[in-house]
Amino acid sequence: MNVENGYLRRPLDLDAVQAFVLVADLNSFTRAAEALDTTQSAVSLKLKRLEDRLGRRLLERTPRRVRLSHQGEAFLPAARELLEAHERAVSGQPHVHLSLRIGISDQAAGMELPTLLAKVGAYDRSLRIEVRIGASYGLLGAYDRGEIDAAIVCRDSSRADGELLFVEPYAWYAIPHWEQPAGEPLRIASLAAPCHVRAMALKTLDDAGIAWSEVFVGGGLPAVAAAASAGLAVAPLPRRACPSNAVEVGERLGLPKLPLTEVMLYNRVADPRTREAVRILAAALRASVAS
Repeated sequence: MNVENGYLRRPLDLDAVQAFVLVADLNSFTRAAEALDTTQSAVSLKLKRLEDRLGRRLLERTPRRVRLSHQGEAFLPAARELLEAHERAVSGQPHVHLSLRIGISDQAAGMELPTLLAKVGAYDRSLRIEVRIGASYGLLGAYDRGEIDAAIVCRDSSRADGELLFVEPYAWYAIPHWEQPAGEPLRIASLAAPCHVRAMALKTLDDAGIAWSEVFVGGGLPAVAAAASAGLAVAPLPRRACPSNAVEVGERLGLPKLPLTEVMLYNRVADPRTREAVRILAAALRASVAS
């Protein structure tokens, strides 16, 4: 019996513990609410009740960010264990493994994908995640054929389905003192064709009458960012994928502004726990774009 000072101790609210873990992983009440398919105020209320129940301040809140207190950091491992034990008790089996097959385009994944997947995996350790990275068009084809359960890709203008996850601005990046050789076409680093961002960037240059030459074609966003970082070329990149030593050079070089890119979620997952994992990943992606 769980007794404290002669009184039966009240059990923790599992929904509140779940909300705490998500806020900790996503660093945001808003993103945690999205993952739980509820409101930010509901998440805040759950967290306040949990803190009152424990008699500890778990989170430090400021207008711009949320972070764990020292007591919150100490409580987080126990909170994860509690959720795992509850899931085992509900399933009636000690090791129930669910599988999620998901495709994520290079542009949507950015540079944070390992961190984002780690957050999903830490939240539900019984989940087996298979990730396919590639071009949006190929991943949409795999989704339509049933080879993957969900796809996070750039919008296909010919389709009316899918859920808009976020809209991301792209810009031209290069090292600070990069100069275009006089009399030569603009040196471009991009992903291999077919690629939505590559097509969008090159069309923007064509429409502006700017000659270009692809001098580096990468098999992934990190490779393209590395080419820009090495001073090989100018690259169309989102800010979150920009190398630390690169800056926006579009205005200085007189390059046209790039259109916004819409990132969509296509999801046919029916199992509640796996569907929740997709929501967590989507919320983590939104948080990475907003940070």
